[in-house]
Amino acid sequence: MPHPAGITPAQRALAQRIDAVLPQTQCTRCGYPDCAAYAAAIAQEEAPINQCPPGGAQGIARLAEVTQRPALPLNTQFGNEVPRTVAVIDEAWCIGCTLCIGACPTDAIVGSHKQMHTVIESACTGCDLCLPVCPVDCIHMLNVSGEHTGWAAWSAAQADTARQRYGQRQQRLAQQAQVQKEQAVAKAQAHLDDLPAHTKVTDGPDAAAELQRKRAIIEAAIAAAKAKARPAGKT
Repeated sequence: MPHPAGITPAQRALAQRIDAVLPQTQCTRCGYPDCAAYAAAIAQEEAPINQCPPGGAQGIARLAEVTQRPALPLNTQFGNEVPRTVAVIDEAWCIGCTLCIGACPTDAIVGSHKQMHTVIESACTGCDLCLPVCPVDCIHMLNVSGEHTGWAAWSAAQADTARQRYGQRQQRLAQQAQVQKEQAVAKAQAHLDDLPAHTKVTDGPDAAAELQRKRAIIEAAIAAAKAKARPAGKT
């Protein structure tokens, strides 16, 4: 996963070791957008090691060992250590809005527009991110670990699966965004190539000025879109 600019090689290596012991639920409860971002913040000493409720006390102990920092009680401002849950969708109430699909960090929800959705239980991390976006409250979280919490309710294999699925989703979203930017450039270029047909003022003293004005606007938009669409590291 990408790391923030300004992070040193030593911090980057530490962040990777920290990320390796996080549960990879990608739940954002720690206050960061994903586990890798929280790991980087810890490595840069911008965040303490006790902000991950899914990891619980054992997770904090693992982070303390990796970072050589004192173990701390879980900061309950970020949540409590609770049993592991998975999302369940009430088929009778689901309206197929796809908002939960967009919110799920591991693509654990499948379905299509105006069709009932379902959850792939083995891929669900219990992140709860699908709950607030559901407009009909048809999702609830089911306890699947009994009284077991933290790493007693989770495994390294499940964390690895979640990390892989999250990475695949991020790659897919980046590719989709790239395609959309390229399509926007192509559409703008088509307008530029046939500018008179897209200009209301086509004759008279104002025609040339209007064409020039539009040309400048579209060319600037194309240049900006191409800059955004250019893959990182390429000029």
